[in-house]
Parts: sequence; structure tokens; C-alpha cells
Amino acid sequence: MVIKERQAGGRMEFGSLIKYYRTQKGITQTELAKGICSVPHLSKIENNTKEANEETIALLLERLSISLEEMEEKEEQIKNLLRDLSNKINFFLLKEVEEIYQELKNIEHLIPFSKHIFIWELAKYRYMLFKGLIEDAESQRDLLYKQKKNFSQHESYLFRYYNAIFLILKGQNKNADNLLDTLYVENDHDTTSGEFLYHRALVKSSLEQSGHAIHFGKMALQIYMNQHNFLRILHTLMLLGISYTHSKIYEEAEGCFQHLIRNAELLKEEKMLPQIYHNMGFLQNKMNNNTKALFYYEKSLALQQSCNEHYLVTLYSIGEIYFAQESAEKAKNSFQKVQSLAKELGSKKYRLLADFYLFHLASPQKAFKYLEAKVIPYFEETNEPIDFLTRFYKMLSDYYHENGMLHKAMSYLNKITGGLL
Repeated sequence: MVIKERQAGGRMEFGSLIKYYRTQKGITQTELAKGICSVPHLSKIENNTKEANEETIALLLERLSISLEEMEEKEEQIKNLLRDLSNKINFFLLKEVEEIYQELKNIEHLIPFSKHIFIWELAKYRYMLFKGLIEDAESQRDLLYKQKKNFSQHESYLFRYYNAIFLILKGQNKNADNLLDTLYVENDHDTTSGEFLYHRALVKSSLEQSGHAIHFGKMALQIYMNQHNFLRILHTLMLLGISYTHSKIYEEAEGCFQHLIRNAELLKEEKMLPQIYHNMGFLQNKMNNNTKALFYYEKSLALQQSCNEHYLVTLYSIGEIYFAQESAEKAKNSFQKVQSLAKELGSKKYRLLADFYLFHLASPQKAFKYLEAKVIPYFEETNEPIDFLTRFYKMLSDYYHENGMLHKAMSYLNKITGGLL
């Protein structure tokens, strides 16, 4: 659908609507105008170059078997459906979102004649992002970009905000962060919604700015709690739990995950439970509670499909614990499964990691050569988080120190400290 220029005033654009239905029904201008107005007058009405009185409009619509009241009701219906669609997306209610979107699609032919054309096109963009339809969303973004000069201030804000969500989904978190920061400064009064604050927290977490992620996450959580927005409360608690873990605020993190487990089980949010259990396992591992970590990782695995990236990460985490506990056979079994699944999924990262640990179980000397030659260069190239790389820098530093190669040991310690040694 081609987006039209915004109409003046607050009513449905009856001239365009009359032309649309007249051509749909195969009626000529002469047939429609007969006894109501002249053909030139009708032509001007249809092209929105002449204001027509309500009586003339009503008579033309009546001849087309459409009532003026019905059209005004449609205008109100469009407005209400668009508002409801936005609310249901904010409450993350998947079924309701789909139902309302389909209702809007059923009357989409009327929307260009209303004052809501840009809000509808923006709503479609948000819906596509909500559904993860990235290619469709990109096409819709390009279509909207061509019309942005015609947007109201509020529509311009929505377009830029949705563009930030698009960037998040594309993994361009730094660009998304810059855009959200700009919107926060420019539109402080418009950016106090839970959704905006949640997305700010999500981006800050992705950029390993855990302090900022906690700040915005707590603000979002308060709004969601005031709204009784239960699913978004769970999503925000997950985000906070992860951010507290990275900030080593373990007691707060554990509280978030315990609350999540209770409520996700109560609300039967089975899709979230594997991730909750995994993150609780990761936290327990950080706290050196290996028995508890294994317990939660195993609970996560039991609820997951085996052929996906999430399963692979959990399986690898279990292998690392067994390796640390020097349970060689259990570690070997886990890493062999990781190796096989990583090849199947095309995950070079976890294939390299599995190879390293399997080499280590057979020959530490060979493993550290592989770590230095293959694993670390790949991770440095792909910009893995520094705390992830630090573990392997420390392994190599310790290995070289134990073998009397102090210069090489120091070179890896320098990587850990950023060259401050």
C-alpha cells in the first residue's frame, strides 16, 4: 500500500472514500452524481479539492450503500484498534496482538481515508519487529523513511524509537544505544514508558554496562509493577538478574532468579523456564556452588530441544563444571556432545572450545598450543566479552609460568590488565 499525504482536519477523508467505493462498484461519476450534484462538483469532492456539505456527502454515500455514521464509526474503530494493538504489544500478549492485528488488516482498505494512516504504518513496523520479521520490518522501515517529513512530532518519535528496536534485533547495540540516548535527552516527557526504559536496559546490558542496565531496569520494573504487566515484569527481572550477576551483586541476582522461577512456574511460562534455570545455574557457578549450578543446568537441559544454540550453551556450561571438578569422563562426554552439536549447528565458537577441552583431557601441552593458535585469535577477532577472554588469558599465563616461560606468561597477564604491568 502506498502511504498518502496526511489529510487536513480530524475526520475521515470522504472524497477519497467515495471515489474508492464508486470505482470498486463500477459506477461512473455521472451515475453517482445524478440528482445530487454536478459531475464537476463530484470530481472536485473525490479529489479533495472542494469541501462538500454533510448532506451531499451523506447522499453520495447512501447511493453507494454506505452510511455516514458507519464511516465515522469506522474512524473510531481504527483509532481504538491501533491503541489496543500498542497496549497488547507492550503487555507482550501474543494471542491478543495477533487477533487485533488481523482485525486491522480486515479494514486496512479504509485506513488510508482516515487520519491514522501513518500511525497504522508505524504499527505495522512495530508488529513486524515484535514478531521478529526482520526482512519485512526493514522493507517497512524504508517505506516509512520516505514519508518521515510528513510525520507529526509523536510519529517521528515512534519511528526513531522503533528504529532503535530494529537495531537491537540486528545486533547493532551501540547504534541503538546512541539513538535511545538521543531520544531520552530530546523527549524526556515521552520516554518514561516501561517499554522504552526496558529497551534502554537491554541495550546497556548487551554493551556490558551493567550499572546503567540495572538503573534503567529498576525504573522499567517499577512501571510494569504499577501496570500489573506480569510478563514484562518477568522479562525485566531476567535482565536485572543477568546484570546483577555481571556486576557481582550475587544476592540481588539470586533474589531475581528465585522470584522468576516461582512466578514463571505459577504463570506456566514454560518457554522462559529453560533460560531462567540456565541463568540461575550460571550465577551459582559464579558463586562456586557447583552442585547447585549443575542442578539448574540439568533442569534447563531437560526443558530444551536438543538442536539449538541455547541447548549447546547449557551443555558446554555443564562440561566446564565437570572439567573444573576433574570429573574427566563426565567432562569428556559433555564436550563430545558439544563438539558434535556445534558442527551440526555450524557454531565455530563452541566447536573450538570443545576441541580445546577434549585436547586438554588428552594432552594439556597440545591443548594450550591449540588455545593460543586457534581459540584466542578467533575470540579476539569476534570481540568476545573481556571477562570471557580473561579466563583463557589466565590459563595460558599460568601454563607458561609453570613451564618457566616467564616472558610469555607476562604477555598474557598484560592482556588481562590492559598493558598496565
